[in-house]
Amino acid sequence: MSNLDIKEKDVKEKENKLWSKISYGFADIYGGGAFVVISTFFTVFLTKALGMPTALAGSIPLVGKIWDAITDPLMGNIADRTRSKHGAKRFWILIGSIISAITFLVMWIPLSSISSRLQYIFYILMYMLFSTGFTIVMVPYNGLLPDMIDDYTMRSKYSSVRMVFSSLGAILAGLIPTILIKDNTNPKQYLSVAIIFGIIFLFSILLTYFGTWESDKKIEKISVKETFTQSFTVFKSRSFCLFLAIFVFGQVAADFVTGLAVYYVDDVLNAYKGGNFTILMAVILISQFIGMMVFGPIMAKTSKKFPIILGIPIRIIAVFTMLFFSHEGTNFTIILFLSFIVGLSMAGTSSSIYAMLSDMSDIDELITSIKRPGICSGMATFIRKISAGLSSACIGILLALVGYNEVAASEGLRQAAYVQSGIAYIYVFAQIFFLIITLVFTVFFPMTKKEFEIIRREVKRRKGLDESICTEEEKRVCEKVTGFEYEKLWNRNNALKFKA
Repeated sequence: MSNLDIKEKDVKEKENKLWSKISYGFADIYGGGAFVVISTFFTVFLTKALGMPTALAGSIPLVGKIWDAITDPLMGNIADRTRSKHGAKRFWILIGSIISAITFLVMWIPLSSISSRLQYIFYILMYMLFSTGFTIVMVPYNGLLPDMIDDYTMRSKYSSVRMVFSSLGAILAGLIPTILIKDNTNPKQYLSVAIIFGIIFLFSILLTYFGTWESDKKIEKISVKETFTQSFTVFKSRSFCLFLAIFVFGQVAADFVTGLAVYYVDDVLNAYKGGNFTILMAVILISQFIGMMVFGPIMAKTSKKFPIILGIPIRIIAVFTMLFFSHEGTNFTIILFLSFIVGLSMAGTSSSIYAMLSDMSDIDELITSIKRPGICSGMATFIRKISAGLSSACIGILLALVGYNEVAASEGLRQAAYVQSGIAYIYVFAQIFFLIITLVFTVFFPMTKKEFEIIRREVKRRKGLDESICTEEEKRVCEKVTGFEYEKLWNRNNALKFKA
C-alpha cells in the first residue's frame, strides 16, 4: 500500500468519527450565536438603553458592511493562498478566535454621555471591528469543509452537525441575554452579557481548530487586483447566484424574527417584563435545535433543498395566523405554538443553506479549473453580512415609519396603539414576503446528489483522474448547473476575467 493510500485511509477513518463531526461544528456556536445577540439586542441596546433614534441605530450595521466589501474578498483569497503547517484555514481560525472574542466585546461598551454624532460614529467603528473579527473566523470556516471532505453525503452529515451547534449557539444567545437583561434600559447589563459571550465564542472556535484538518493543495500567488477580480467572478456560476438568493432571502426572513422579537413582545404584547420574552425565545430556539436534528437525516436521504421546500409553506401559514393574536392580553400559548413551528422551519432553511454552500466550490472549480473554497465562502459571507445590515436598516426605517417613539421607549413607556399595530404587520408580512422569494429560488436551484456526483466526476476527468467519457446527459447537467457551455468550462480565464 502506497503512502498516498495510507493517508487517504487515515482521512476516511477521521471522517467517520463522531468527534470529528462535533469538533467541526463547535465554531458555529459563534457563527450561529453572535448575530442572534446582535440582531435581537444591538438595536434595542442603542435605542432603549442609549436613546439613539431607531433610523440611526438601524443604519449602523448597514454602514459597517461597507468595510466588508474590502475585508471579505481579501480574507477569502488569503485563506485560499496561505501556507501554514496548521492548514491555511485552520491557521486563520486560530488567529481569529482571540480577535473575535475581543471585537464582540467592544461593541457593547456603553457611551451615553457624549453627543449623538460622536456616539453614532463610535458604534459604527465598533461594529466594523466586530465585522472584521467575524470575517477572519467565518470566511475560512465556511470554506473549510470542502478542503476536509469530498463526499456529498458525508458533507451533508457534517453540515447537519454544524447546524446543531449553530442552534445551540442561537439558544445560548437567545436565552442568556433575556435572563440577564432584566431592565432593557440598563446599558451595563448588555456589557455583562457581552463578556460572557466573548469567553464562550473564544473556546468554541478553539475547539474547532484543534479537532479539524485540511487536505494538501496547490497554492497560487495572485496580485491584489486579481484578488478582487476573482472574488466577483464567482458570480459567473449559475448555481452560486441562485444559492446566494436562497441564502440572503432565507436569512433575512429570520432576521425579521430576531430583530423584531423584543419590539413584538414588549410593545405589541406588553409581556417583556413578565418573562414571556424569555419563554418565546426559548421556544423558537429549542424548536430550531430540534429541527436541526430532524432535518439532517431527511436532507441526507432526499436533497439539500428539500427542507426549505417542505418547511417554508408551513411557516407562512403559521406566521400569518399569528397576526390574529398580535395584541395585548392575547392567549400567549397560541403565540408560543406558532413560534415553535416558525423555529422548525427556520432550522430547515439554515440546514439546507450551509449544506449547499459546501458544494459551491466544486461547481466553481469546474468553471475555472481553480480550487477556491475560500473565495466562495468569502463572497457568501460578505453578501450575507450585507443582507443582515440591510435587514437591520429596514427594521429601523420601518419602525420609524410606523411612528416608533424612542424617547418613550427609553423611559419605559408604551407606544401608541397604531405603532403597536404597525410593528405586528411588519413582523408578519415582512417574513412572508422574503419566504416566498426564498421558496421560488429554491425550486429553481439545480443541484441534488445526482448533479453533484456528475460535477465531481467531470472535475476528475479534467484532472486526468477519471478516464470515462462524458455522456450527452452529463454535459447537459454540467451546463445547467454552471450556466456555461460545456466547451467553455475548465478555463482559468473564467476566474481572472469578467467576460469569457
